[in-house]
Amino acid sequence: MAKKRDPFEIGGIQIAAGSQNTVRLPVARLYNDTPVDLQVEVFHGNKPGPVLLICAAIHGDELNGIEICRRLQGRINPKALHGTVLMVPVVNVFGFIQKSRYLPDRRDLNRCFPGSDKGALTSRLAHLVTRELISRATHILDLHTGAIHRDNLPQIRCDTENETMMAMARAFGAPLIMHNEAKSSSLRGYAAKAGVPCILYEAGEALRFSDAAIRTGLKGAVNLLRHLGMQKGRLTRGTSDVASIRSYWIRSEADGLVLQKVKLGQRVNKGNILAYLASPHSQDTLPIRAPSDGIVIGITNIPVTNEGEGLYHIAQYAGDEIETVNEQLDEFLMEYA
Repeated sequence: MAKKRDPFEIGGIQIAAGSQNTVRLPVARLYNDTPVDLQVEVFHGNKPGPVLLICAAIHGDELNGIEICRRLQGRINPKALHGTVLMVPVVNVFGFIQKSRYLPDRRDLNRCFPGSDKGALTSRLAHLVTRELISRATHILDLHTGAIHRDNLPQIRCDTENETMMAMARAFGAPLIMHNEAKSSSLRGYAAKAGVPCILYEAGEALRFSDAAIRTGLKGAVNLLRHLGMQKGRLTRGTSDVASIRSYWIRSEADGLVLQKVKLGQRVNKGNILAYLASPHSQDTLPIRAPSDGIVIGITNIPVTNEGEGLYHIAQYAGDEIETVNEQLDEFLMEYA
């Protein structure tokens, strides 16, 4: 008779093999003495395998990842699971309550890793995530969205020169793979230094649900589980092996109104007019042109701007690779239109 797998321990709680449990890790208390916990959904499989950490809402106003986690819970059967899934739908509980990117000390949690147990609130939360979650993980999927008034096309960001991360990115199946070096103080940057491969899924806009972003993220998370051998099943069709070589923001050249001429996911050629800038008191307009060929992967949704603000995020590709990406994007946009 085969020996039963050892339980998984976190936060002083033991989760038996083949079971799921909720573990609450104490974070702090609100001003009214209400305790705030980091809620971790633990799925501990009957058979050995990787430990995949899936986390969302490191920025408290980024909501798509929360819904991806909620739907994904119904797709994981711990009795048939190989390995362990640690799922944290809301990392930045404080920001989520306040519908804010930041914590009460006005710091960005994703710039505070690995944190400190003697630091300010944000640093302490980063330390808790580092100690209890990152230290136990073999792989990480970090779910994000764009900022307020900015919409991002579903994309995976990672170090594409890392074979393990690139394999995870390909398996996920988002329409875009972006080469992006992580800041050392981000969760992804710290994980890389700790030797834990981490990919970041970016899609949609803060404080908004996007059906395309959620469905793509859910499908990608299931694909990743299958790629890591944690679940049985074939991967659904996704991206090619093509990753962007660089991306950049096109910024406003003046203050005023933004009259957009392109859409998210659209291919543009050098010299194409992306938008016109106009004064609310004049008929004159100033064209904003694409400085290179590329694909619009991020866009501002607010039609007013100040000089220097980002309007369009453009991804560039080597040689004819843009043709491959463009064809795939057309299929994606037709499916989710």
